[in-house]
Amino acid sequence: MNLLNTQGSKDLLQESSPEERDLQAGVRSLRVAAIGGGTGLSTLLRGLCHHVVTPPQRLALRGQISNLAAIVTVTDDGGSSGRLRKEFNMLPPGDLRNCMVALSEEGDLLAKLFAYRFRAGDGLEGHNFGNLFVAALTEITGDFGHAIQLSSKILATRGSIYPVTTANATLIARMEDGSLVRGETRITASKLRIEELMLDPPDSPATPEAIEAIEKADLITVGPGSLYTSLITNLLVQGVPAALANARGVRVYICNLMTQANESLGLSASEHIERIYEHTRGPVFDYALVNTTAFSSETLARYAAEGASPIAADIERIESLGVRCIAGDFASEGNVVRHDSESVTDALMDLGNAGPYAKP
Repeated sequence: MNLLNTQGSKDLLQESSPEERDLQAGVRSLRVAAIGGGTGLSTLLRGLCHHVVTPPQRLALRGQISNLAAIVTVTDDGGSSGRLRKEFNMLPPGDLRNCMVALSEEGDLLAKLFAYRFRAGDGLEGHNFGNLFVAALTEITGDFGHAIQLSSKILATRGSIYPVTTANATLIARMEDGSLVRGETRITASKLRIEELMLDPPDSPATPEAIEAIEKADLITVGPGSLYTSLITNLLVQGVPAALANARGVRVYICNLMTQANESLGLSASEHIERIYEHTRGPVFDYALVNTTAFSSETLARYAAEGASPIAADIERIESLGVRCIAGDFASEGNVVRHDSESVTDALMDLGNAGPYAKP
């Protein structure tokens, strides 16, 4: 019987949870958890949010996203976020704010306001309005996580945003010469190659919301983003590696397009995965999305001047790690090379829609 043909069935659907409505209507919608930070995560979220549907729409659409959760790093100690972290003893809001803007309606005035950065003003110059807004809400509520949720509600984001931890954790990197560098800004500025990343305190616990999002997700993504300071930093948080290792959903690593200074200089795509596994102490991916686009000579020259180059797509070596490789044209060339959110999202949705059959 078609559940939509009778008024009684309509009432039943309205009273049920979103997941129950999906099952009753014969529609399988997806729960997605995206882990990362920086511009890489916000770029991905802009693509994914176009597939997020509201409850009234969900009954008419197959293979869409019913629940989108962004799990975001909170170890930034530079710029506006770093200043607020020091002055208010709060977590850095910058990466979370970028995710809010990415998940809000494009062109919305509030989104533009949250993204606005002051260009002048004693004490204001360099600060981002969205960061100040979150700081004010944190002071009012006394809870950084609650401030993020309230800010997301004000922006009407098409998804939930969770800090990976609420511990005031600091990054420490052991460099290739054995020296220790403390703080994300100093690590990024160092000319030495990172050998190992650590958190202080090392037992910083994951937020319950982050763990629940991973456990319930049909599709889990890690990346794109700076290998150590945007990705591995999340995977050092207590509870996250185990949740990923035991996740029922399809786990996908989205490989960066270009190498980056001390974080990934000279590393191939498979070596990115190996570095992650060294920190998670075991495999946590089913698939890797790897770009095979040939960039223009102008782009290559521009990046070469900064010591960067395209990441080698060593597909056979990736698959020797037990990770299935999805290679394709996932890049968009401009002044800065970025992932093409549409092509990446299409590939991810194909995996998510395949359901348990996609799990190797």
